Amino acid sequence: MTTSLKSQLLKKELSGVEGLNISDSQRDIERFSKDFFDYSPILFEQLNTCLADLIVKPSSLEAIIAVARACKKNNVPLTLRGSGTGNYGQCVPLNGGVVMLMSEFKKIRRIDPISGEVTVESGCLLRDLNNQLATKGRQLRILPSTWRSASIAGFVSGGSGGIGSVRWGFLRDPGNLLGLEIITVEDSPRKLTLDVNKSEPLNHAYGTNGIITALTLATSPLIEWQEVAIDFKDWIDAVDFMRTVSQAAIELFLCSLLQKDIIEQIPAWSGKYNGCHRLLILVASDGLTTLERLATSAGAIFNYLGPENEKQGTGLRELTWNHTTLQMRAVDTDWTYLQMLLPQPELKAMNSLSKKWRKDLLWHLEAVRQQGSQRLAALPLVKWRGKKFMDQLIHDCRDAGAIIFNPHTITVEDGGLGVIDVDQVEAKKLYDPEGILNPGKLKGWLH
Repeated sequence: MTTSLKSQLLKKELSGVEGLNISDSQRDIERFSKDFFDYSPILFEQLNTCLADLIVKPSSLEAIIAVARACKKNNVPLTLRGSGTGNYGQCVPLNGGVVMLMSEFKKIRRIDPISGEVTVESGCLLRDLNNQLATKGRQLRILPSTWRSASIAGFVSGGSGGIGSVRWGFLRDPGNLLGLEIITVEDSPRKLTLDVNKSEPLNHAYGTNGIITALTLATSPLIEWQEVAIDFKDWIDAVDFMRTVSQAAIELFLCSLLQKDIIEQIPAWSGKYNGCHRLLILVASDGLTTLERLATSAGAIFNYLGPENEKQGTGLRELTWNHTTLQMRAVDTDWTYLQMLLPQPELKAMNSLSKKWRKDLLWHLEAVRQQGSQRLAALPLVKWRGKKFMDQLIHDCRDAGAIIFNPHTITVEDGGLGVIDVDQVEAKKLYDPEGILNPGKLKGWLH
């Protein structure tokens, strides 16, 4: 029996479930079977024709359990979806079946008044969560550039770092994710509360090894961030300064460096283009004088842009992380990108790659903390010249010592460190023993 036919039988089986909206309209199927995988021409070719057979939207835990039970019983693939803001095809159903929308699960269950820890349901938008935290004097530690529309479980399941990583590292660093509530996919699905250790295998697993219904996260004290742009004529000076600033005794939330060719083409929210490479920084107000002194000593142009106004949507964070790629693709859709952690010293690798690839490779750097140490990550813009070109560039980056996080692959492992995470596979055996959830995305399960 085909997956399509199974899904139609599933529709009849679930039609009486209270709190469950079901749709098989072509419009809904096409809309909810896609994310922003078109950032990658390689993924576009692989995923553009992948469609679900059925879309379901539960509004209760009982409805989620009913869907999980029915999909397991009928051997129908089940793919979870938040807001669909990812770029890697995480929520694209490779084998049809059911896509389950988690957007109705958006309650903030608790904000601890002492620790600031927050327990929130999986479909809550990061924007709404951060706004509510602000009323308690708290804020999220790490945000994707899509924070206005992304859901919290979508970020934890598909993301790794972002705005705030200069201080708080990556989502999988100890102390960021503190616990999960999940539903298993079994003959009799279970609701489980996982502690921090048991939660880690579900972090950045593309929803392949458990249905996340709620998360407990650490937060940080609320800070009114100040926007600063610092311009350098010389690229070497800019990279050296970025390293210095990220290690200085000041509170940073963002420290991005964009090559002048990028600054020339993206919106002028950080100031007019003046032929310089530009650092974009969010800093606490008590760090402004130190930042200005360091910039002046380095011969740079210091521009204080004022307090950040998140509501306008024209701030510095809208030009960084994956939004840098978004802004460049608005100019020319032939731009795509790579993700990597640069070897130290960073300039040697960048100079070698720039010498060969020239204007087909434009540098975008982000200061991050990795296992407690300050490092420079790169999300360079890459001109699309075909898959052979991209494969050669990735090969050259690895030869230069970079660790690649490939955004042009569909599996968890190939998009990460390239190795199978045994803990992720073991979690899938426990919580999704028949491999119903998002099949084809966890390489360790395929083998």
